[in-house]
Amino acid sequence: MTNQNVVVSDAKSGIGVTITVAVSNSTLFSATVTKPPSPIAGGSYISISRKKLLKKMESSVGPPRISASWVDSMRASSPTRSLSEPDHDKIKNSWILHHPSALGMFEQIISASKGKQIVMFLDYDGTLSPIVEDPDRAFMTHEMREAVRDVAKYFPTAIVTGRCRAKVYSFVRLSQLYYAGSHGMDIKGPANGSKYRKGNQAVLFQPAREFLPMIDEVYKALLEKTKSTPGAKVENNKFCVSVHFRCVDEKSWSALAEQVRSVINDYPKLRLTQGRKVLEIRPTIKWDKGKALEFLLESLGYANSDEVFPVYIGDDRTDEDAFKVLRDRGQGFGILVSKIPKETNASYSLQDPSEVMYFLQRLVEWKQSLIEGF
Repeated sequence: MTNQNVVVSDAKSGIGVTITVAVSNSTLFSATVTKPPSPIAGGSYISISRKKLLKKMESSVGPPRISASWVDSMRASSPTRSLSEPDHDKIKNSWILHHPSALGMFEQIISASKGKQIVMFLDYDGTLSPIVEDPDRAFMTHEMREAVRDVAKYFPTAIVTGRCRAKVYSFVRLSQLYYAGSHGMDIKGPANGSKYRKGNQAVLFQPAREFLPMIDEVYKALLEKTKSTPGAKVENNKFCVSVHFRCVDEKSWSALAEQVRSVINDYPKLRLTQGRKVLEIRPTIKWDKGKALEFLLESLGYANSDEVFPVYIGDDRTDEDAFKVLRDRGQGFGILVSKIPKETNASYSLQDPSEVMYFLQRLVEWKQSLIEGF
């Protein structure tokens, strides 16, 4: 553990006060007194400087070459064909033994959390909402929103997503949550503070702010470059750009990947990654959903605590960074949302968003029974 300075700036007065926060060595950030960003009514910001942070977080990874193996990897992460039924059943049964249903193992999960503070981390697409062809229409149900709202009444709750923070907030519309957009590169806490935090400061952390002009350039270039590929959709997620190929014919995947590569080839400080039928362009900093999870736990006061039980639910390969952090910490569990076997660092599984909702509802019912003394 090391002590780092963090500036808490009063949103009304603009006066910065330096405080010391214990930070694990795996999360690198430093702070200087800075002018606070635009205020939010009723709260203050924790504002963290970025120059030293970015220098430490820069990666040497550059744009990858598009090869047959890269396209094969796209197919592997976005399967379009099914195994024969006997083979599928055999593989799935073996996989379930190692990643049992979080609903079936609910009592064991609750038992493991005894005496600890549960903290919930939730991906959005494929976890709280179904995967849809048009990412702008990935709406969550009213019942799911109620389940998430109820969970947040009893446990600190964060949405951790590759989406732009503002976009996912427009879908969720719950002000009491923490939101980590752009794979954790844009983190913001409740505007009026949180009952789980001391004081009335809203967390604001954007470790890749210097990349914003570059990301905007790449977004515009990709719009132009990919318009010849039917079905391709480019989404600006503020600190990263997503190129969705869910509606692109598989025969055109290689050409689309080459189009993307040709654009980012001129941007060595950006890297190309992939998720579930999406190519993503991100800054080459060592920051991901796992780092965001650690940062949020530290913000809540659980940097080096044995009294916390984090639960992370996600469906994508980008969620594996968070699953791995929990496995390495030996705290809490990762839950993968998937109907098909996947290599994962998660401990448990759920089939789809409807099972996620049932799990959240059971968690609330369990907590209410404790409070009511049943």
